[in-house]
Amino acid sequence: VQLQASGGGLVQAGGSLTLSCAASGSISDLDTMSWYRQTPGNSRELVASMTADYPPYIDLSLKGRFTISRDRAKNGVSLQMSSLRPGDTGTYYCNAFVQGKYYWGQGTQVTVSS
Repeated sequence: VQLQASGGGLVQAGGSLTLSCAASGSISDLDTMSWYRQTPGNSRELVASMTADYPPYIDLSLKGRFTISRDRAKNGVSLQMSSLRPGDTGTYYCNAFVQGKYYWGQGTQVTVSS
């Protein structure tokens, strides 16, 4: 399984960005796909995840601003982020849990200026 994250960039506070994760290899909707992030000075944390037949999970502190959805064209997931804050600045990683193994994308940088 290979994951390719894209869509990061520099945005002003209050703006929006959509991150995209393209997946290739032996992965299906039954597998869990997630977004994690690592903000400066903090450890990597779960942002959102999706598994077929279950409601999407969004970290409680991000609900209302972040949305995760399947990107069928890329066999992956997207993360729609709105009302961005400087505290959202960090590196965002795509993750897949497939047949008992975790796979990671390379990370995409999101920088929110005040």
